[in-house]
Amino acid sequence: MAIIPQFGGIFMTAVAFIVALSIIVAIHEYGHYIVGRWCGIKAEVFSLGFGPVLFSRTDRHGTRWQFAALPFGGYVKFMGDANAASGTASDGYEAMNAEQKRHTMLGAPLWARTLTVAAGPVFNFILSIIVFTAVMMAQGKVAKPLAVGELTDLPVEGITLQPGDELVRIEGQEVPARDAESGEGFQDFIDALPQRDLLEYEVRRDGDLVTVQGPYPMPPHVVQLSPQSAAYDIDMKQGDVITAVDDQPIVSFAQLQELVETSEGRVLQLDVWRDGETLEFALAPRRVDEPQDEGGFRTQWRIGIVGGLAFEPATERLGPIDALANGTAQVGQVISGSVSGLYHMITRQISSCNMSGPIGIAEVSGAMASQGISNYIWFIAVLSTAVGLLNLFPIPVLDGGHLVFYAYEAVAGRPPSEKALRIIMTVGLVFVLSVMAFAITNDLFCP
Repeated sequence: MAIIPQFGGIFMTAVAFIVALSIIVAIHEYGHYIVGRWCGIKAEVFSLGFGPVLFSRTDRHGTRWQFAALPFGGYVKFMGDANAASGTASDGYEAMNAEQKRHTMLGAPLWARTLTVAAGPVFNFILSIIVFTAVMMAQGKVAKPLAVGELTDLPVEGITLQPGDELVRIEGQEVPARDAESGEGFQDFIDALPQRDLLEYEVRRDGDLVTVQGPYPMPPHVVQLSPQSAAYDIDMKQGDVITAVDDQPIVSFAQLQELVETSEGRVLQLDVWRDGETLEFALAPRRVDEPQDEGGFRTQWRIGIVGGLAFEPATERLGPIDALANGTAQVGQVISGSVSGLYHMITRQISSCNMSGPIGIAEVSGAMASQGISNYIWFIAVLSTAVGLLNLFPIPVLDGGHLVFYAYEAVAGRPPSEKALRIIMTVGLVFVLSVMAFAITNDLFCP
């Protein structure tokens, strides 16, 4: 179910971005707030957004909870802080007694400050793990043996394959066991099949082995569109089936992939079947840096279409322990992929255009929302992981920079001087703003 129409306009794209960002910021700042409270540090303000306050209320702990007019971030201001950065003391800090200072960020023990600062990114990771785990439990895992859950609507006549059929053989080849919709062994099996619209399936139906006619298992069918891709930009949709490229009929996703990869970026003419009609599209593949399972990146020509099976596989329940393990592993994959991508951009092995700014992230937010609630929720979890990782970078003004200061204090036995902190924080702020300006430039000028 789509939350917004595809390319739902600038307003709806902005709404999708603001909702995603607000959720992530709220969780991040709540981590700072609640762990700080557990550690005896009092918060004066918890704000979602910046600028003029639209609504506020003060709770029994003395914290003012507020919504501000500019919904592009948030902060927690602890008692005794001059501002939300928690770097300098307020004018009244020195007048506090020892007990009062203990409840401030600056006067709290080193361990309390460290836990409070680290809690923001940690809560982002926790949010991601919870979302990934919930989505995996809701979707389940592909059942064994492989069976048909729901057939995809395809422009192929004569299909007698039915939901519930367990696949035994296709064109005389035994269907291999598999844990997911992809995998080297299963892909080898698919590649060995004749590329025809209709194939002979041997299936188990109601306990009996029967022979039926079914579609090529991996047709050129659009399961998902990559945001900011050639296919997305020309308004292709989920469910589209590409029947020909440059008047050359195709029946498999592999044929489409080969034609795109060998195009060298020239414009391709696509015949697309959609809801019983044949439409014509023209698009030029784009060079994309793709992460590889073995590490590193590979640059390929892509149009931004994700394919899949000719049917939705039947699924079985995924237990909470397995789902939690997979959800945690997914967070690890996002982190390792982000670090690898950053390294390869710094070393100029891949284009710096892979770095998106707020405009690019907003576009992706809208694209994911237009492709269904599960895609949008998954994107929020990915973005939450990225925000948590970003905040752990050892850059002044970020949480990671504060943790570096605390590490210095633990070793030296005293915090950096106020003058040094001001200089370092200014340098850090300039660096962060420069990176943001660079990312926005990418959003505006990268192809």
